[in-house]
Amino acid sequence: MQIDDSSTQIASALSRLSLFLRSAGWQAAHARGLTPTQAEILAHLARRGPSRPGALAAALGVTPATLSDAAAALVAKGLAVRDRDPADARAVHLRPTQAGKAAAEALSGPPEALDAALHGLAPAEAGALLRSLTGIIRTLQEARAIPVQRMCATCRHFRPHVHADATRPHHCAFVDAAFGDAGLRVDCGDHEEAEGRERARLWARFRDAA
Repeated sequence: MQIDDSSTQIASALSRLSLFLRSAGWQAAHARGLTPTQAEILAHLARRGPSRPGALAAALGVTPATLSDAAAALVAKGLAVRDRDPADARAVHLRPTQAGKAAAEALSGPPEALDAALHGLAPAEAGALLRSLTGIIRTLQEARAIPVQRMCATCRHFRPHVHADATRPHHCAFVDAAFGDAGLRVDCGDHEEAEGRERARLWARFRDAA
């Protein structure tokens, strides 16, 4: 029997989790009369607020045409509205209605089975997993293989390994609070992208001080 290398096994595990999440997401969206793309749009708008269609398409990794069709369906269902962008009267942005926010809230969070499995992890295990996933996401982001993610490791408010407490070594300057690896965010509404050199410096400290 040939033993595959760890990268193959990790990719296989992530693929199986992805299939499970996609299937569960489709079922949950379908139960509310939504397509997966429509559900993703509502979730994004509920987390981050109104967005221009072009920026929304880039963030979700879909084509402008796909985004336009899904947005039109959400507007027709009363789950979203198009408004003039206050920053540019020539542009429009999409925002969720109260019904849209309620639908996004109902669809938020992991599936029940996965939620139970994740809550079974010890804090150290959850922290190690988040740390590893952060590294993978960052590498893909730097390679321009995925859209930019709003995570701690690329945020100008992130201060990695500045506290002596091994359980809470990091600091968030935005909320002025210490936290550990289990508190790392990969999608934060308060994220502000650090500049290139500063982003590289933050990552090096986060990676090397572990």
